[in-house]
Amino acid sequence: MNRRSFGKLAAASLAVPRAFPSSRPRTAPAGNIKLGTQHDATDDALRASAAFGVTHICSELPSRKFDEHWSVAGLSQLREHVESFGIRLAAVPLPLSSVPIDRAENPALLLGKSPERDREIDQICQMIQNSARAGIPMVKYNFNLLGVPRTARVPGRGGASYSSFDYSREPKDLPLTEAGRVTSGMMWERITYFLNRVVPVAAANKVKIACHPHDPAMPASGFRGVQRVLGSVEGLKRLIEIHPSPYHGLNFCQGTVSEMLRDPGREIFEVIRYFGTRKKIFNVHFRNIHGGFLHFEETFPDAGDVDMLAALRVYKEVGYDGMIMPDHAPRIEGDLHGRQAFAFAFGYMRGLLQAVND
Repeated sequence: MNRRSFGKLAAASLAVPRAFPSSRPRTAPAGNIKLGTQHDATDDALRASAAFGVTHICSELPSRKFDEHWSVAGLSQLREHVESFGIRLAAVPLPLSSVPIDRAENPALLLGKSPERDREIDQICQMIQNSARAGIPMVKYNFNLLGVPRTARVPGRGGASYSSFDYSREPKDLPLTEAGRVTSGMMWERITYFLNRVVPVAAANKVKIACHPHDPAMPASGFRGVQRVLGSVEGLKRLIEIHPSPYHGLNFCQGTVSEMLRDPGREIFEVIRYFGTRKKIFNVHFRNIHGGFLHFEETFPDAGDVDMLAALRVYKEVGYDGMIMPDHAPRIEGDLHGRQAFAFAFGYMRGLLQAVND
């Protein structure tokens, strides 16, 4: 075979069709944990995800405001587009992101400012109802004023760099946020007010609402005037007990929960068991860290302190059958948009899933 013929053959073997021949989404066997992904639902990302063996996705935010993208027709169009690639649209994020309060989509809701917060909560309830009518079974959200604070990047394996947080390096004279001083009591009042309004709507429409913990955990005294009540395991326990419902639970970020612990390599398994046996884990960000409370690095999934195969076996043990997905991948020089780092994570996780599901 000459070089030109070989080149044509190689190009043909690498070509990927826009979608699978059938528009029906592929599914993992019932009862098995699913390989998922999040955020990016562009055609290129969906093609790659399908090739990696991803079967489920939490899409990007449909829109920052309640507009036509949040209509039943708009959400149905999103679901149908995703599923044309053979991937099931398992969740969408609500416009309650992990950004700081000065960039929040629904600030009155987070700040407890009535009557604006009632109007924003009404819109959130309508988004949940429309998601149900469009065939989307779960939404996820954050109740976050501080965003996701980090300090400097640090050297990682093979010249990669890791995102890190070292509380001792944070300036102690940082200004208050736009939220001003927010005590734990104020935060719990706002969270409870939100859940008392939203959980009944979610239950009536059979849509799960999954809350992300505060990332990272902070001292009990707070940070920039804000006490982070969802930055501890005890706080998450209290959260799930507010307005109990099988449709109210956690977007369980394993990396964030590990950041709450002194010794995550030893402690994380019992935390998974606690929430997993209560059926409060709705989605898993399958992320690893080195370190723990107030000082950690976000590593490759196989390079942190937590035995990820052992963790996955605990999810299986408690009967979890939702998605696990990569999150916060390390940065590799020349790796555009983190695609190589995420591809590594997908391959690693797929291998673990084969070991555990089989």
